[in-house]
Amino acid sequence: MLPLASWALPLPQRMIGVFTDIDDTLTTEGAITPDALQALADLKAAGLHVVPITGRPVGWSEPFVQRWPVDAIVAENGAVGLTHSPGQVLHKRYQQDAATRTANFTRMQTVLSEIERIVPGAQRSQDSAGRETDIAIDHSEFTRLPQSAIDAVLRLMRNAGMTATVSSIHINGWFGEHDKLTGARWIVRELWDRELDAEINRWVYVGDSTNDQVMFEHFVHSVGVANIQRFEAQLTHPPRYITQGERGAGFAQVAQHLLSMQG
Repeated sequence: MLPLASWALPLPQRMIGVFTDIDDTLTTEGAITPDALQALADLKAAGLHVVPITGRPVGWSEPFVQRWPVDAIVAENGAVGLTHSPGQVLHKRYQQDAATRTANFTRMQTVLSEIERIVPGAQRSQDSAGRETDIAIDHSEFTRLPQSAIDAVLRLMRNAGMTATVSSIHINGWFGEHDKLTGARWIVRELWDRELDAEINRWVYVGDSTNDQVMFEHFVHSVGVANIQRFEAQLTHPPRYITQGERGAGFAQVAQHLLSMQG
């Protein structure tokens, strides 16, 4: 991982937008900091699209898409897109149809109960009531699970046929092939009728954890906030650049550096 200061753009390249994780990337101790919030506003004011993409549930994400200066939030690791109109009318978009979501939801609750029964200390995340297309086990938000327990949860999810990833706070599992990258491609088509892969060198991704690896791998301009070093040994695909600041302060540094290159 190279220092953020070494990040330069080919001239005269203008960037289109920024995708970013939320927990421990935009937020610090569970809340967005004033510098990170101002960074979002500065990016939007410069004409860039801004889309947080998170493993958090759609229910948890709803107030933030209405309050933050963003184009959308993609929740539940790519499954659900949230936008709002100027009148604060909330719009939801799903990658899976209603019948599939209903069937998967029932299957996921069975897996969730089995995990809590089998793995010592495993507890569903406190935001589980807002989840529609995935399940989450808390490992670092309100509960601390050892790596052996995290590995056991991952095995149970994957043995059930689920996709499973680890964020900085949760272990997420779902049925389906979507992830943050497919969610990013999908929301770009949905909102702007564009193909992300054709212009991916004009987008930035900012993250902090192992569940951001698919984005780090595919985005030419990928940045980790400094606290990603916690997961460095587990990263097969690290970000290209790393900030000096952690969490929201790191995101603010990314925005400032990007805007300075935009001119």
